[in-house]
Amino acid sequence: MQLIEFEGLFNHIKNCNNALLHKDFLPFKAQNQIVGWVLPSILPNLQKHHVILDQNNICNLPLQYSLEELGNQLIQDNIVNSMNELFDVYPSPHAKPIGKIDRSVIPKLGLIGNGVHLNGLVKKQNEIFLWVAKRSQKKRLDPSKLDHIAAGGVSTGYTHQTTLEKEANEEASIPHHLMIKAEYKSMITYSMLRPEGLRRDVLYCYDLWLPEDFKPTPNDGEVESFKLVKLKDVYRRVYETDDFKFNVNLVLIDLFLRMGIISKNTQYAHLLKTGLRGKLFP
Repeated sequence: MQLIEFEGLFNHIKNCNNALLHKDFLPFKAQNQIVGWVLPSILPNLQKHHVILDQNNICNLPLQYSLEELGNQLIQDNIVNSMNELFDVYPSPHAKPIGKIDRSVIPKLGLIGNGVHLNGLVKKQNEIFLWVAKRSQKKRLDPSKLDHIAAGGVSTGYTHQTTLEKEANEEASIPHHLMIKAEYKSMITYSMLRPEGLRRDVLYCYDLWLPEDFKPTPNDGEVESFKLVKLKDVYRRVYETDDFKFNVNLVLIDLFLRMGIISKNTQYAHLLKTGLRGKLFP
């Protein structure tokens, strides 16, 4: 692996971990637990709806008020536009949820968001290929960027597995008898300041080896097209460009490490692997 390749890959990791939680954000507490981080600029909007800034500079939502109610009030104030989809709120990746809130509010409050990503893989004549999706031009976030065969956030009432199967069916028309072969491989975390707010995301990564004769078909309008690409060519495109959606790059770096495209026995590999577990807390 050459230095130019490492720098191209590591830049994606740095870009996804650009949030300085200890410096630029205030802790946000609900149900007596710190669950998010907010910019001081949104504090007046929160204080209109019962949130108190205590003596320790912690934004505190009193116990008698629910996160869902706060989220609905921020939507009514036009701070965000509702996505009409509820997400569970977690203090940490492996904790139990303490409430639920409209998905659109999660970045504004810097709450943890859970998502699943699927690497759709094909092996032909000892060469590994990856199905690459092109996002629709009408997508609210990152239109026309390259993406996985399927990915999505985990809504309230869904598990990682049921979310994965739902997204795979909606985005790529992958049937159940193929999806049951998907295997969980790794977890990626990062904290990133984006136009929509603070993304403190946990991504659960899955691999699915698909038969050569299977062709994904867009089903819900979120994907414009699919293309089967040699994994080595995907690798080159990731380290040379920003063509892929920001967090897809991280999932692909993890895949390159696991598939041996990046040798595991180098300092570069260690730095990349460590970088894929970005800090969700200061």
